[in-house]
Amino acid sequence: MVAYIVRRILAMIPMLLVISFISFLIIQLPPGDFFTTLQAVQGSSGGGMSNETADLLRERYGLDEPFINQYFKWIAGFPRGDFGYSFEWSTDVLPLIDDQVWYTLLLGGASIFVMIVLGIPIGIYSATHQYSPGDVTLSVIAFLGLSIPGFLLALIWVYIGIVAGWDVMGFISQEYINAPMSAAKAWDFFLHIWPPAVILGLASTAQLMRIMRNGMLDAMNQQYVTTARAKGLTERKVINKYVVRSALNPVITVIALEIPKIISSSILIGVVMSVPTTGPLFLRALLSQDMYVAGTFLLLMSAMLLIANLVADLVLAWLDPRIVYT
Repeated sequence: MVAYIVRRILAMIPMLLVISFISFLIIQLPPGDFFTTLQAVQGSSGGGMSNETADLLRERYGLDEPFINQYFKWIAGFPRGDFGYSFEWSTDVLPLIDDQVWYTLLLGGASIFVMIVLGIPIGIYSATHQYSPGDVTLSVIAFLGLSIPGFLLALIWVYIGIVAGWDVMGFISQEYINAPMSAAKAWDFFLHIWPPAVILGLASTAQLMRIMRNGMLDAMNQQYVTTARAKGLTERKVINKYVVRSALNPVITVIALEIPKIISSSILIGVVMSVPTTGPLFLRALLSQDMYVAGTFLLLMSAMLLIANLVADLVLAWLDPRIVYT
């Protein structure tokens, strides 16, 4: 198992390099660069930057060099934690995105927790009460959760908060921003983080519930389950020991695949609810063609997906003794 983990981690390195190259290429496909966008923005507001000044800035930051040179200069800084320079914010990329990344991971972790706590028990209930009123009602709710976009739910929540007079914007109330840590501040932070966590996890919860339900229905018709019942085991033990454990295999895989989706979905929800995730900064970097910031975000999301897949494989091997990694 240790050798397998080491091989998987070593295989991530060339894979991330390929992903970084593709990401860097895609970001540079639109015509122009950051200074072209800056000239257009300043021109629309009545100001302007001369072409000579823009060319000097391109030469200073190496944007006049060939694409392949810019790419190798970017990845050369990875071993020492240098992910490039943000032209818009005039600072290094890593300190710029550090706070947003940690809040995004916290919000994503809370969303995954909501997805697991709600999706798996509901899927078990629906499978063990097939075609009952509860199963039908929960299935309808699940389909609604799959069909309604997260940003629309965020808008609805913001509207409800404004009408009710609640403070639903941001990650903490204004009076606690500069206040020292206390129980009241921690509680206020919790009140602000659970709505976006639930909104982010709702669509994934609906998908997880359907997969869990279908997996259990398939497992309940298998011969080993019939044999367990014939041996006189109670229905609860048959469900928990044999059916649920077998149905969890595809669920673990889906959870790993949902992690980057949750991170990417936080872009619009972060904009709508004014939460300091990587979403608003990533969107702004794409619009302004701040290529090193946008490329670093794409690289981080890819790394999260690879790590999540590795963890999912290890959890699968722990749950199912039939899976052996050599």
